[in-house]
Amino acid sequence: MNMFVDQIKIEVHAGKGGDGMVAFRREKYVPNGGPAGGDGGRGGSIILKVDEGLRTLMDFRYHRIFKAKNGGNGMSKQMTGPSAEDTIIAVPQGTTVRDLDTGEIIGDLVEKDQELVVAKGGRGGRGNIHFASAKNPAPEIAENGEPGEDHYLELELKMLADVGLIGFPSVGKSTLLSVVTGAKPKIAAYEFTTLTPNLGMVMLPDGRDFAMADMPGLIEGASKGIGLGLKFLRHIERTRVLLHLVDMSSEDPHQAIERYRQINKELANYDPELLKRPQIVVATKMDLPNSADNLAAFKADLAADKTLEKQPEIFPISAVTHQGVQQLMQLTADLLDKTPAFDSKSHDKELVAEYRAAAPDKKDETDFTITKDEDGTWVLGGEKLIRLFKMTDLTHEESQLRFARQLRHMGVDDALRAKGVQDGDLVRIEKFVFEFIQ
Repeated sequence: MNMFVDQIKIEVHAGKGGDGMVAFRREKYVPNGGPAGGDGGRGGSIILKVDEGLRTLMDFRYHRIFKAKNGGNGMSKQMTGPSAEDTIIAVPQGTTVRDLDTGEIIGDLVEKDQELVVAKGGRGGRGNIHFASAKNPAPEIAENGEPGEDHYLELELKMLADVGLIGFPSVGKSTLLSVVTGAKPKIAAYEFTTLTPNLGMVMLPDGRDFAMADMPGLIEGASKGIGLGLKFLRHIERTRVLLHLVDMSSEDPHQAIERYRQINKELANYDPELLKRPQIVVATKMDLPNSADNLAAFKADLAADKTLEKQPEIFPISAVTHQGVQQLMQLTADLLDKTPAFDSKSHDKELVAEYRAAAPDKKDETDFTITKDEDGTWVLGGEKLIRLFKMTDLTHEESQLRFARQLRHMGVDDALRAKGVQDGDLVRIEKFVFEFIQ
């Protein structure tokens, strides 16, 4: 059973802020007792945090909805309610986070212990101590807590490896990985034995080391989703150096050059930036009978190819007999020393969405909307209006009057009149219905 998961959709619901309280002091010589209602506590946020011990998004297969706790309500004697703890969700290093509602990438988690707030908890509502004035020294007004943010996200894991092994199925990628690292990928004499990326560490005698990934094999049309193409190409994006393995054991002396061109074509179709990565062409299976003649033909075909800007370096090996393997790893390490570390924000801007803050700017939200139901009821909506409504304590008349003033200042009354509302018409905000009065 394939237990590797590299793409998943989740829901995150931050906690609501605690409600503010209407309360009064009962002290001698204090007129009317005085307001003493405390504020609500902050709701919990949802935070993604990199855990280097994770290698897959498997844990999210059975737990896709995450809810943070609400803040505590305000208390008497001006005491603020307790804030809720944030909910921390562990994700593997190399996780990209996309907002499914907007399509925007909101974060790229590539650093150790890096954190990203994906849903911000609501602030606590204010208690009646904040609404006291000379005209109203004992207000019965308090706010409900602000709703927390809700988001639908896609998590996509792009494995972090220094070196990626690319090539057609069964060219010897898994065998090479097993020889130079402690990884134990599945190896068999048929295509597509590697269905998921395998990662291993190469340790050299001179003390240098690097991570190497054996990627699922490519075939023609992989950039369009044929075979395991997209699953492979997603992970190769972050590698710094590519080892392009080409099988030299075929009966057809020209198969090597055809497959070499097809792989590079698929890389270019998926992302032209991939062809700019340093690439070493590795001629594999050199212990087999036809390999030497095929390698000579391959070199001749490359030399005759006028479309190549420069001739690639070709390094023959046999993973079975270990011929040339150690020298290849030394050459790869030398190339890595000259290649800068992967920068997730330096990727081609035409191919990657602009990054934004996890919390949307509230200045861009819709103040209010007006529609009409089939039964003639006017319906008010809009992000700002609904948030004000949810933060209004409708159990106190003064709070209701304050909400009515807020609607008037937003221009809701004038907009309703312009739409043709009449005295006595019903107006609804979510499940709350009231009569419109001029």
